[in-house]
Amino acid sequence: MAISNLLDIRHDTQGRPYIETWVRGIALLRFVLVNKGTAFTLEERRQLGLDGLLPSRVSTMEEQIERCYQQFLRRETMLEKYVFLRELQENQEVLCYALIERHLEEMLPVIYTPTVGEAVEQFSEIFQNPRGLTVNPDNVERIDDVIDNYPLNDVRMIVATDSSAILGIGDQGYGGLAISIGKLSLYTVGGGISPFHSMPVGLDVGTDNESLRAHPLYLGADQPRLKDEAYLEFIDRFVQSVKTRWPDAIVQWEDLAKDAAFTVLERYRDELPSFNDDIQGTGGVALAGVIAACARKGTRLRDEVVLVYGAGAGGIGVAEAIRDGMMLEGLTREEATARILVLDSRGLLIEGRRSLDRYKASFAQTRDRIAGWSFEGDAPNLVETVEQGGVTCLIGLSGQPRSFTRELVERVAENTDRPIIFPLSNPTKLTEILPVDAIAWTKGRAIVATGSPFEPVEYGSTTHVIGQGNNAFIFPGLGLGAMLCRASRITDRMVIAAAQALADYTLERYAGTTLIYPPLRDLQIVSKRVAQRVIEAAVAEGANRDPMPSGDELTALIEARFWKSEYLPVRYVPGGNTDGADAAP
Repeated sequence: MAISNLLDIRHDTQGRPYIETWVRGIALLRFVLVNKGTAFTLEERRQLGLDGLLPSRVSTMEEQIERCYQQFLRRETMLEKYVFLRELQENQEVLCYALIERHLEEMLPVIYTPTVGEAVEQFSEIFQNPRGLTVNPDNVERIDDVIDNYPLNDVRMIVATDSSAILGIGDQGYGGLAISIGKLSLYTVGGGISPFHSMPVGLDVGTDNESLRAHPLYLGADQPRLKDEAYLEFIDRFVQSVKTRWPDAIVQWEDLAKDAAFTVLERYRDELPSFNDDIQGTGGVALAGVIAACARKGTRLRDEVVLVYGAGAGGIGVAEAIRDGMMLEGLTREEATARILVLDSRGLLIEGRRSLDRYKASFAQTRDRIAGWSFEGDAPNLVETVEQGGVTCLIGLSGQPRSFTRELVERVAENTDRPIIFPLSNPTKLTEILPVDAIAWTKGRAIVATGSPFEPVEYGSTTHVIGQGNNAFIFPGLGLGAMLCRASRITDRMVIAAAQALADYTLERYAGTTLIYPPLRDLQIVSKRVAQRVIEAAVAEGANRDPMPSGDELTALIEARFWKSEYLPVRYVPGGNTDGADAAP
């Protein structure tokens, strides 16, 4: 049953929102988006058939948050804490978001990286309640009926994954749905997007992970992955059905394998507003960090020689974003490409190299660029590239732990006074270098940021705070901005605007410090700044379907439309929804 048949968001004569519902009693307590638990007032309890079904005392939300936080603290492991938050989300969703919002820096590593990787790996074992939409080879032929089963009538934000390339742990089958759930939690607590408007999707096209399929508790489709035309036909059906039911929906493609990631993005970005967080979100956050690092060291982006180790979706996305940033500073495309050295497992991408995938080709260095270089294999390796390429900035997206060796780091430090070293691979166990080593091996000169959270590093008399290059600084604001202006397309310019907004905020708010990224407690402020710049970029390109104000009026609009985790009054209205009003606030 659609939620619009169960409740409606109304406003009283003074413009204050409240919820009308046609559900009473125990059923209402099972309705997670509306359930307030012990916070239902005495009057609400009488009206809603809850009298006697709840403890006597009426709690405030703050009291509930404190009770839940104490329960959270009693969970010993990070995975146990994750399971607790998921249980709360499936019981009282608004309270769950309020709790996370109050303790964001502490809880974000639980609901997102690094703990979500463990939750993905154990998804079938820890599973308790279904969430989101599951599309599989058995039901895709009935996709319109499947999508009609989803209870929200005004979905605006979708995170969809086929789970083929989860973080650095590869094909995780149906378990990747945990990533979609976690990302949408961040859209809500960090980006102000109402849970009434969001939908996590598991594109369960099968798995090639034999250990998963052999597991007796595995919940996903028991078949090899769909590939090639069968895979694209599956995605085509999903996209067309989404467009039909929710024409204003934005799709974030998540954790698709590198070939599929680029193919899907190119195939559908003009079909419906969509983006790939692994490509564009990672690229945006890395670009913002490098811009901030350049400002700290007194150079410009165009002055750096950047080595990107890892040529998957994230690595190429970072290379593309940095190239766009260099071009904005006046370099030609060819000049910028020559300053971005991308390596995969076979070495530097160079023209004529064997086994060069199509999506990597635009970063293949010309033979003139490496004229005079000496190398032993088909292409220069990491050390050979650093030595002969004049690398000043080292970015890791390889998933190869400890691949940034002391020799490599010391060679980069010979090329610049302040080497920029960003090991961005997730989860923590896959990071290319520990921050303590990067700082020690450069005698405290390195500017370091990481993909996973790390404690500050003491070196000499200086405390180095390690910035986390977390995509959460980009995608919630990007999605919010695109949603508010009803973007027809999410353009590269909108992604670059998001990166510039993040860098500008860090440099403005934390002037006089060494911070490369802001602390996670600033996430909501950052998301609002990002959303504003994204909307401005969309308007400049004519990608907005709704007219947008500018300046302070746009700032006020974003603030007014930013969803807040607070309880609304609930009123019972017998007789059901008679006017067809939608449930979404």
